[in-house]
Parts: sequence; C-alpha cells; structure tokens
Amino acid sequence: MKKQIPLKLFVLVLVLCTQSTFAQELYMPRNIKEAYARETRSMDGKPGKKYWQNHGTYTMDITVNATTKIVSGTETIVYKNNSNDTLRNMVIRFVNNLHKPSSPRGGGVSEDFLSNGLTITSLKINGEVYKEDARKWETVGNVKMKTPMLPKTKATLEIEWNYPLSKESGREGQIDETTFYIAYSYPRVSVFDDYNKWDRLPHTDRQEFYNDFNDYTYTVKAPKNYVVYGTGDLLNPDEVLQPEFAARLKKSYTTDEVIRIANEQELKEGRVTQQKEWNSWKFQASNITDVCFALSNHYLWDAGSVVVDTKTNRRTSTQAAYDIKGTDFLNSVKNNNYALAWFSNNWPGIPYPYSKMTAFQGFADMEYPMMVNDSQMGDAVFAQLVQDHEIAHTYFPFYMGINETRYAFMDEGWATTLEYLIGIAEHGKEAADKFYKEFRVDHYINDPSTEEDQPIISMSTQVSDAGYGNNSYGKASLSYLALKDMLGDDQFKKSLHFYMDTWNGKHPIPWDFFNCMNTSSGKKLNWFFNNWFFTNNHIDIAIEKVEDLNSKNTIWIKNVGGFAIPFDAVIVYNDDSKEILHQTPTLWETNQINAVITLKSNKKIKSVTLDNGIYMDATPLNNVWKK
Repeated sequence: MKKQIPLKLFVLVLVLCTQSTFAQELYMPRNIKEAYARETRSMDGKPGKKYWQNHGTYTMDITVNATTKIVSGTETIVYKNNSNDTLRNMVIRFVNNLHKPSSPRGGGVSEDFLSNGLTITSLKINGEVYKEDARKWETVGNVKMKTPMLPKTKATLEIEWNYPLSKESGREGQIDETTFYIAYSYPRVSVFDDYNKWDRLPHTDRQEFYNDFNDYTYTVKAPKNYVVYGTGDLLNPDEVLQPEFAARLKKSYTTDEVIRIANEQELKEGRVTQQKEWNSWKFQASNITDVCFALSNHYLWDAGSVVVDTKTNRRTSTQAAYDIKGTDFLNSVKNNNYALAWFSNNWPGIPYPYSKMTAFQGFADMEYPMMVNDSQMGDAVFAQLVQDHEIAHTYFPFYMGINETRYAFMDEGWATTLEYLIGIAEHGKEAADKFYKEFRVDHYINDPSTEEDQPIISMSTQVSDAGYGNNSYGKASLSYLALKDMLGDDQFKKSLHFYMDTWNGKHPIPWDFFNCMNTSSGKKLNWFFNNWFFTNNHIDIAIEKVEDLNSKNTIWIKNVGGFAIPFDAVIVYNDDSKEILHQTPTLWETNQINAVITLKSNKKIKSVTLDNGIYMDATPLNNVWKK
C-alpha cells in the first residue's frame, strides 16, 4: 500500500511549486501566442525568422497660415506592404481629429480646444480617386481599397488636406498669437503589424502613439520673419535665413559653445529670415516614427552641439526656442548637451541616435522625435528634470518602436527610470531619491482608488487616469530598477543593450522584452516578470519576528504586498554598532511570501529596520522591530 502524502504537506508543496522559477510561465493573450506560433517573434527574444513590418516614404509640402491659423498640405506616401496579407482597407490616422466635438476623450475640454478637424480635398491611391468625407472620421479613418493591395507590393497615396489649429494648445496648437506647435499634423497610414493587424484604436487625450518607422522629406511654407524648428536636418538654411544667421547656425553644429542665433531685437527688425513673403523650410529625416515642427516670429533662438558618440566623434545639434519671459529655457542648450552626453555614455549607454534635439517652449511637457515641447515652470531644477524625461523618450519609444497606446509602461517606465538615474548624477542621490518618491511613487502608494494595484501588463487603454499613471510611470520604473538591483549594473546593462540592439527600429512588445532579458542574462527570470507585471501586488514588507536560534540571529520577514523588492536590513546591536545587509529581489525567488535572513554575528540585537528606499512601503510602521 502506497503511503499517502498528508494533505497539508501536499498543499504546501503545491504553493511552493507555483512560486518557483521552474513553474512560472507568463500569460500571453491568444493573438500574441499566434505571433510566436507563426514565427514572426521568437522565444529567445529576437524577431522571428518571419518577422516583418511595413514602411512608408512620405514627401510633404505643408503651409501654415499665421493669420487664419489653418495648416494645409499635400503629401505623397509610398507605402510598402511587407506582410503576407492582402490589404483590402487602408487605415488612415489623423490624431488632430481629437479636437472634433464627436471624437472620444478622457475628460471634458473647453470651447477653445474644439475645432472642425480634418478636411480632405483630394485622395488618390495608385491614381484611383476616392471620395472620402473625412468629416465622418474620428482619429482613425477607414478607406476601402478599390483594388486590394497584394503582399510585398507598394501603393502610392496622394492626399491634399487642411485643418485648423486649436486655440487652446496642448500637445500641439497655438502657443500664442504668432507661435504654433504643429504635431500629428498630417494624415498617416496606421500601423499594420504581425500581432494585431490594423491598429484601429482611437486616440483620446491620455494614450500616446504607435507608428511605423518611415522616411520623411517635408517642406514647411511659413511667412517671412517666422523661424521654423523641425524634426530632421534643415536642408536649406541659406535659402531661408539671411547670411549672418545661417553662418551662426552652421557654426553651432561644430562647437560646445552656446550661440545666440537670433535675439528679440534682430527678430523685430526683420533681420533673421529671408525677406520673401513666404519662406520654404525643407527638412529630412529617415527611419523615424514621426515628424513635427514649430514656428514663431518672436522666440529667442539658441544653439550649440555635443559629441554623442565618442568612438566616431559624431555631434548632435542642440537648440532651444523660447519666449523672452521663458526663464527656464535660458539653460536649455546647456541642459540638452549634458543630457545627451550622459544618456549616450551612462544609462542607457547607447549614443543618441539623431542629428538634432530642440527644446521648444510650449505647454505639453511632451516628447517628439528630435524635439520636446515643454512648459515654463519657474523652477529651473524641475524644468531640467522634465527636459531630461522628455529627451529620455528618444530611446523609448522612438529608438524602439513601442506601441505606447497599448503598453505605455514600455516607454514611460523607462523614461522615468532614466530621469531618476540622470537626476542622481545632476543633483546627488539624496535629492534624486526625494524627488522620485514624492513625484513618482508617493501618489501610487497612497492612491485610494480601486485601480492602484491593477497588473502593469493591463492594456493602457483599459485603466483609468490613476491606474494609467501608476502602471505607466512609477510601478513600471520600480520594476526596472528592481531588475537592475537584482542583476547588478554590468549584467543589467548588457541585457538592456541586447534588448535595445535587437529591437531598434522594430516593434517590440512586452514578451519580447521579457524573453530578451532571459536570454541575455542566462537566467530564467519569468518568476520576477510574473511577480511585477502580471499580479495585483503592491509594496508592503514587514518584520514578523527576530529570534536567536542556536546562537544565530534570525530575522523573519513577510512580503505582505507581494512585490519582489530590494531593501536594506539595518541592524543595531546592543553595543550600538550597526550593520547594513542589502537584500536583492533574489531573496523572493523561491518563496515570494516569506523570507529569512540569518546573521553571521551573534551579538545581541537592539533593533532592526527594513529600509525600502524608493520602494515606499504601504505600512512602514511594521518595518521596525525593537527589543
């Protein structure tokens, strides 16, 4: 007769097994599983042997009428279908239709925010005329193809369009009567990918963006005395700037010196731009997810440059455009130079990939390829941090083509992490920790909403403002920093580089990140990813008891909240000597509920404190034990 295992022991073994490294498999939605089965993605973290993504070549002529506040354009898109699918629809995205009264939004808006949205005056696909009434579109429009687009073929779209700039500026619109930020300003082909097909998710005022990597050549026609700042290289400075100012701009490309390209008086006197009625500013950028531009007839213009790749001595142009009252922007070029060099050489430690970075004074505190649109805050330290955060987005989502709409934690979490790490370099760890806790963690830990503990993996479109903010910024950043603590800086950087090198210019999803980190570290980290990304955990550890067993001091710790966090065990002995034992998240690998720390010293203990640092505890009082 076989000996039966006692029920309690069986349950204990089952619980431990479900918490073990070997039993952890990460949840995948069915469509993601199918992508791996079709071999467009691989479980080693790399794109599969059948991976593909589509591509567009955009040529655009855009005019900004400073009097009527109308933006109009003609564009030609050569769109290549690299998939094995026949496309019977062409899905066109126009984010600025967010301003239409009928478009979905996350909250109320003022009358100044609303507009009539996009008007398409002409649309042709492969020469065939389409009568599309864009007034019926929200932020995504569907065009049924007269002739389906076969796999591995190209289609040419020709579009003429116009739309009004909203009076109330957010991520784009009118900054003042003669200053405009022009973003998401052109109809674009939405993403058709390997795991979700056409991206038809509408944009609200909360979610951000998901775009293909495209090539752009675009011309901005602006009135005289308006300077245009845009994504990409300015191809014709001599045609739009008077010689002295073109020379200043060119000099800035080669020096660390901050040069005032144009001051208030020079702009007022009409000495900066060519004095034609209209000037056409031509820009070019390749293999990039979007372009935008801004223009003003009175903004001060500073410029310099910085070496971002020490191996090749490649420089990046750093520019700033701001109002005379924009005191936060006086050091923008200097801050640009510091941030680009630091990010390039420290974290993430990959040379800034583009030829330009422009800081523009607006209202959005928002990132764009090669540009940031930041507010005047009246606080130079905070302004620098915001600029650092937006510049950090260069890597996530622009270097990596992340689907921010669905997985905001894949970019906001990393930008928050990089913001914290550069903050240590700029202001010291104590100040960086204080800011990080107050600005990124405190509102999450003390958030009374029912969504504060939704799994990070939750789609960003399916959580509320509080849930969205917690998952995208603070919680995600804490997970990355916990992984850094567990792997150590050297291995973490190698693994991060493996992920970034593997998916640069492509479209990674969360499982690609998880698999990349597993492969590159040589460790099975699914237990950690499951713990941080797929659970309703929160941060709360507690000391259960402190014992002297067989002349050895033992500290029993309970993980009430569940997250696998690092912490310091601070022990004070009766003789007032102190010992600090750092615990990495590895402590929780085999048992994510209970942990035991056994001390080498057998001296009598006076007190024990668990110091979580930036991992703020929901109930800090039980982190302290006193004899």
